[in-house]
Amino acid sequence: MRRDNRPSTSDHTPGAESPLAHVMAERDRAALSMVAEAVRHGNLRLAYQPVVQANRPDRPAFYEGLIRILDETGRTIPARDFISAVETTELGRQIDCAALDMGLRALARHPGLRLSINMSARSIGYPAWLRTLRRALDRNDTLGERLILEITESSAMLVPELVTTFMGDLQRRGITFALDDFGSGFTSFRYLRDFYFDLVKIDGQFIRGIHADPDNQVLTRALVAIARQFDMFTVAEQVESEPDAQWLIAAGVDCLQGYLYGAPTVAPPWQKDDLRDTG
Repeated sequence: MRRDNRPSTSDHTPGAESPLAHVMAERDRAALSMVAEAVRHGNLRLAYQPVVQANRPDRPAFYEGLIRILDETGRTIPARDFISAVETTELGRQIDCAALDMGLRALARHPGLRLSINMSARSIGYPAWLRTLRRALDRNDTLGERLILEITESSAMLVPELVTTFMGDLQRRGITFALDDFGSGFTSFRYLRDFYFDLVKIDGQFIRGIHADPDNQVLTRALVAIARQFDMFTVAEQVESEPDAQWLIAAGVDCLQGYLYGAPTVAPPWQKDDLRDTG
């Protein structure tokens, strides 16, 4: 029992930051500072990962362009260190703009390429993002037919009515839309019916080790059935083993993506062909 009024070392002042929270906040600030510096100096790249047809795994259906942000030494800053912190900020919108710009330039240079680019629904109303897209489409209207925009399930549900209008406008220009992280728990099926996504990417948490996981098998079959009901193609993410791939193919998944078929690379096959042609 305490017998004096001296504060205990364990006393906690309401609103005070705990030592752990302080360390984590400092880490986040340092990561955000590095990311902001990288964006300011254009130290960003796209890494390309193939998405293959389930019935022809040797043939990519398209590639996903994944943003890579480099620090001053050229090393990649892990996305987990900053992605949640930038999602709601203007820095997140600038990263979306950079990814879109690099993706559109790749499509313009390589007429045989089909490419998906990630975006947050928050970028729909960001003027610089829209200008980047419209300028490229006005210069070359065939780009839209080869562009896939991936919108995360969590961000789509923030402004569903805005997303449906946005998608409708751009689908008329040939752009395909993918719902990323499908099954992660945010989508209202009423909105799924209204969205008219062209394809869904089943969240990798259900896919890894699925050949030996009865619970994830049931969930994935349900997601595939829902996608079929709404005439959407399915992509399984994070496919890393042949037994998982065989189970997914048997379950009727349309496309597969993961390290089994190729890791993301900043030197994709068509860039190597360019170097050979100019060598």
